[in-house]
Amino acid sequence: MKLSQLFAKKVDRPIEGVIKADDDVALYLELDEYVITDEVAKRLDMFLDAYLNYNGANGVWVSGFFGSGKSHLLKMLALLLENTSIEDVAPLDIFLEKRPLNEGGIFANDLKRAVAIPSQSILFNIDQKADVISKTELDALVAVFVKVFDEHCGFYGKQAYIAQFERELKDDGLLEDFTSLFKSVSGMEWAKGRARAKRMADAVDKAYNQVSGQSVIGVLDKYREDYRLSIEDFAEQVQSYIEKQESGFRLNFFVDEVGQYIAGNIKLMTNLQTVAESLATKCKGQAWIIVTAQEDMSKVIGEGEQHSENDFTKIQARFKNRMKLTSQDVAEVIQRRLLEKKDEFIPQLTALYHQQENNFKTLFDFADGSQSYRNFKDREHFLQSYPFIPYQFGLFQSAIQNLSTHSAFEGKHSSVGERSMLGVFQEVAIAIKDHNLGELATFDLMFEGIRTALKTANQQSILKAELQLDNKFAIRLLKALFLVKYVKEFKPTIRNLCILMHDSFTRDIPSLKLEVEEALNLLEKETYIQRNGDLFEYLTDEEQDIEKEIKNVEIDSDVIASELEKLIYDGVLKNRKIRWQENNQDYPFSRKLDDKISGRENELAINVITSFNDHRDAFEKHKSDTLFNDELRIVLPESARLVSDLIFYKRTEKYVAHETKATQQESIKRILTEKGIQNVERLNQLKTLTSKLVGTAKYFVAGAEIELSGEDGQNKMVKAFGELIKHTYPNLKMLRDITYSENDITDIIKKAGQGLLGNDTQLPEAQQEMFSFIQSNSRGGIRTTVKSLLEKFESKPNGWSYAAILCNLAYLCAGGKIEVRESTNLLDDKDLVRALRNMATHGNLILDPQVEFTPSQIRGVKEFYSDYFEKVAHATEAKAIAKELQESFATQATELDKLQSQSEQYPFLRVLVDIVIKLQEFKTKPYTWFMTELTQNEDTWFDYKEKTIDPIVKFMKGPQKSTFDKAKQVVTEQKANIEYVEGAEYQQIKDALVSATIFKGSAIQQLKTDTDALENKILEHVNSERTKAVELIEHLHDKLVGFDEYKSLEQGKQDQLLTEFTRTIDKLKQQTLIAMLRDEARRFEDHTYSAQVQKLMAWSQPTPDPIPVLNRPQPDHQTGSLGGNTVEPTPTIQGPKQPEIKSVSAKQIRVDYAKPWLASESDVEGYIEEYKKALLTAIKEGKHIQL
Repeated sequence: MKLSQLFAKKVDRPIEGVIKADDDVALYLELDEYVITDEVAKRLDMFLDAYLNYNGANGVWVSGFFGSGKSHLLKMLALLLENTSIEDVAPLDIFLEKRPLNEGGIFANDLKRAVAIPSQSILFNIDQKADVISKTELDALVAVFVKVFDEHCGFYGKQAYIAQFERELKDDGLLEDFTSLFKSVSGMEWAKGRARAKRMADAVDKAYNQVSGQSVIGVLDKYREDYRLSIEDFAEQVQSYIEKQESGFRLNFFVDEVGQYIAGNIKLMTNLQTVAESLATKCKGQAWIIVTAQEDMSKVIGEGEQHSENDFTKIQARFKNRMKLTSQDVAEVIQRRLLEKKDEFIPQLTALYHQQENNFKTLFDFADGSQSYRNFKDREHFLQSYPFIPYQFGLFQSAIQNLSTHSAFEGKHSSVGERSMLGVFQEVAIAIKDHNLGELATFDLMFEGIRTALKTANQQSILKAELQLDNKFAIRLLKALFLVKYVKEFKPTIRNLCILMHDSFTRDIPSLKLEVEEALNLLEKETYIQRNGDLFEYLTDEEQDIEKEIKNVEIDSDVIASELEKLIYDGVLKNRKIRWQENNQDYPFSRKLDDKISGRENELAINVITSFNDHRDAFEKHKSDTLFNDELRIVLPESARLVSDLIFYKRTEKYVAHETKATQQESIKRILTEKGIQNVERLNQLKTLTSKLVGTAKYFVAGAEIELSGEDGQNKMVKAFGELIKHTYPNLKMLRDITYSENDITDIIKKAGQGLLGNDTQLPEAQQEMFSFIQSNSRGGIRTTVKSLLEKFESKPNGWSYAAILCNLAYLCAGGKIEVRESTNLLDDKDLVRALRNMATHGNLILDPQVEFTPSQIRGVKEFYSDYFEKVAHATEAKAIAKELQESFATQATELDKLQSQSEQYPFLRVLVDIVIKLQEFKTKPYTWFMTELTQNEDTWFDYKEKTIDPIVKFMKGPQKSTFDKAKQVVTEQKANIEYVEGAEYQQIKDALVSATIFKGSAIQQLKTDTDALENKILEHVNSERTKAVELIEHLHDKLVGFDEYKSLEQGKQDQLLTEFTRTIDKLKQQTLIAMLRDEARRFEDHTYSAQVQKLMAWSQPTPDPIPVLNRPQPDHQTGSLGGNTVEPTPTIQGPKQPEIKSVSAKQIRVDYAKPWLASESDVEGYIEEYKKALLTAIKEGKHIQL
């Protein structure tokens, strides 16, 4: 049975592929053939709801891809809403017979209500109507609307000023008369004459002047000069037109391909928004704008840089009603208009479905990372789509969209142009209509449907192939590859290409795959396509030329080898050293490729044999070679793909790098960029292939093939290298699987110093091996350094790690077996650790077996240590004991030096100076000196300890130091009082404080006794002097208060006089210096007391009578006079000034007597006489004598 028999309608009947908005031919057929898909029904229902319930948004945005039917839908809406009969049938009646409108319901009722609204439709393609209007003009889009509106009104749309001339004549009722007069004057119809306005200017003027009664010259020129395009005027003209129609009338603008016209131009988009907004404002929902675009509104407008967010919001608000058509809409249209089946063949198709339904996934699901496309989902879907496969609808849509993006089509907007998806699928259906049931439409057939719309340059390779290739299948495959060339979501692998070319359910898949592979090889060989790993790509003419040039690029074999080495060692193995898990040690290795070494040579090697090696298959040779070479040999499987792809990768890399700098053509640069991107992907595929080859390779070590499980290349290389390590380094087992770290060196040396390493008589095997090597060199006169030791034990047959060698050396040093010198300096502890961990010093570190000492020598030194320092030595071997001894002496030297530094305060500590110097000399002594020389001088050091060091330390840490400090304090603080005290204690204390032997015997006790005695004497003397002074003050106090003058004073003044007595007594009680006590008492008696008596005398004098004094009048400050009034003097009372009483102490009276002392009664009488004269003289001078 032929496929053509299945279809309900003839597939070769005329179906208009692309509906044109302005095409009035076959309107009835377009209405009749239109399919209301489920999606379109939903969109229409939403539109009708908005149309019937106007809420301010009068714009409708219909979007969809090329050939999706948006122009058809727009045209149907225009015809429906106007509902003018076509061939005596109303469009509404035609639509009401279609599903789902034939089922009635709200949708059908809404459509009837919308059509019942009186309206006219202005349907136009904006690009066609704008052919004489430049988009760069400020109001380009508005001008198109004005043009089509003028034409709808019957005016001349091509020249707006002429249309305005006509409109005004009509408004004045003069248009018909004018056209008649124009015809009579010019002999030409006005409809024809207005297109020749300049040539007909005289006729226009004559006709106009006759109908208007004016005399005007160049009336059209005046209209042209005065005319200004205005959106507001346009909206008012539309409003005026609507008002002249019946009530509720609407004028709807249906604008096709607005998206292409605007093309991201925000000025044009803003124009559209302004037109819609003005119509909404003026016409109140009676003027609608319904537009189509290939993209969503946001894509048409473009990105935010071109417009403000506010602009975009306004546009969205105006075109809030949106209808988007999808590929599913198109698929449904194709299925219902083209592929609908006859009922009598449904059983046969159903049988075919059930026969194949379990194979659909295998046959038609794309793999290899390709995007998932639709497959047959059920029987109904199969009946609707057959002989097409569901993926073809979506994939073909992506194909034509991407071809358009890459400017593959002819035409103004590089779109499909004359073809729609419906037209293409009909052409394919016609091509296979004579095929039998069970056969399928292949994807390559879609090419013929768009062939005429393609640019010749883009299909040049196919045209050439059709002339030059005999393999028809290869040509068909080339067409399929062309279609998917720019569909990035589709991966053109062999499997996926088999799906595209699957032409029958009876087709044998292996044979189809073989045919596809043969065709691909032929196309690649002839450079129609290129292979990039598993992907195949159609090449344009320019791409073919470049591909041929790439194939001719010469690449040196060393460059290929270098890249392959990177792929294997850097891509698969990824490490310069391999860590062996058994000891966590990293082993460097030489990198070899086909027996050629790359980079630094190491003791171990990995040699990878590839398809480039002439002896790749000589496995016996590989086995024997590894018997004599310390290498892991890896023989990769034969791979022509690796060879060809690697060579092509390097050729492409070289070509792109060179040509990118040289070329100036943008098209070539674009191709080179794509080649570079493809080459990156090719490199990734080479990495995957190389890893797979390494994972399936053969591995040889020590003359035998190693059996390894798994296919992980890196893991197998590491495991095989471990076998090489075990074979090459048998002495590794001496390390007993102990893990070593450089950080362990510090702990080993530290524990040895603390005696924590034990005293094993037998060395571990690794340490014994190392010790024997150093001893052997020493006996043979060969100098051993750390560097030479490392070289010895890192190489065969040992293979020890750097850390393992240094740690075992550290154990030997810590155990007293080996000593390390840098130049002539013996290194221990921190210095030894620092030197061992500093690689730069290894060549200067000399290793020697340590000197042996007898047990008695060791025992003698340990006994000295225990006796002298009164603690047990931790170390057990000679060097460690000496070190411990040296450190203890250093500690003692530090402590004694600290004491000695206090000799200014404690003079006797100077005795430590010589001892500290001798102790500090021990720091530079070699450990052998402590083992041999120290015990010979032990008597001296025990004398120091017993007679000097221990007594001084005990003195300074015990109560004796406090006694010394107190004596020194008493002498210092009581120095002023000591001269008033009699006795020998003071001198004895001074002598004791500077004595060099004060720390010995009972000297410190005597010092304590003398200090206490001196302190007591001073205290007694101070108390005695204080008592005398206080008694004197109290005597003067009693004397003062006994005066009659004092008693006659008021209480306040009495208290004031006695305050000084109280203050002075308090001060004396706080004073501890004898001299100050005496001085304070004397000063009070001679000065303070006199002042108080004088104050008493002053207060006790009688107050004199007051004397009247006249106050003089003061002049007026403002007038400078007395203000014209006589001011009488006012008497005031002023007391007389009291005479000042002078007093003098009797002790201050100077007696002028010739003798230095009194020795007789006459001397006394003479002195008294002179004293009397002096007293009387003072009284005559007005002074009072204070007793």
